[in-house]
Amino acid sequence: MIGVTGASGSVYADRLLEILSEKIERVYLVASATGEKVAKHELHSDSLLLRALSGRLEKSEKSVIRVFAFDDLFAPCASGTSAPDAMVVTPCSMGTLSRIAAGNSGNLLERSADVVLKQRRKLLICPRETPLNLIHLRNMTSLVEAGAEMIPLMPGFYQHPKDINALIDFCVGKILEQLAISHELYKPWNSRMR
Repeated sequence: MIGVTGASGSVYADRLLEILSEKIERVYLVASATGEKVAKHELHSDSLLLRALSGRLEKSEKSVIRVFAFDDLFAPCASGTSAPDAMVVTPCSMGTLSRIAAGNSGNLLERSADVVLKQRRKLLICPRETPLNLIHLRNMTSLVEAGAEMIPLMPGFYQHPKDINALIDFCVGKILEQLAISHELYKPWNSRMR
C-alpha cells in the first residue's frame, strides 16, 4: 500500500507506484487532499500517480492499482483482518507522521498505518522535510519504537547520478530494499571494488 501526503516529493510516490505495479499483483493507493494538490503541482498530468488519482488508468493498470478515497474507512486496508503486507507513506508530511505516531485514525491513510503497526506488518515512513525540529525527531522515534521504519528521502551521490531521475531512483531503491523487492535502479556503492 502507498499513502501519499502533502509533503513535497510526489515524484517518489509516482516512481514507486510505477515499479510496484510491475512487480506485485496489487497496490492499494490513498492520498490526502493536499497530497493530490501537491502531486498536481509537481508532476506531469500523464504521470501514473496522477492518472490513478484522477481515475484515468488503463484497464491493465486498474487490475493492479486500486485507489481508495481518503475518507473511506470501510476500505479493506482499514481492517486488521485484511491488512496490507506492507505500507509505504511517501512523501510523508510531519503532520501525518505526528498523527500516526499519536495513534490517530481520522482518515484511511492514518487508519491503515495504525492497522499495519498493530498487525506487526511493515510500515515504512518516508519523511521529506528539512530542517527537523525536536518534535519531528521525537515523533520519528516513537514510530520506530512502535515498529515502523524511517526511510528519509535523502538521495546518495556515490553512484554518480547523471540526472534527477537517478536521485529519485536512489531513494525508491532504498524503499524497495526494505520491502525485500529486488531492483536495478542503482549499483551498490562498492560494486567497483568487487
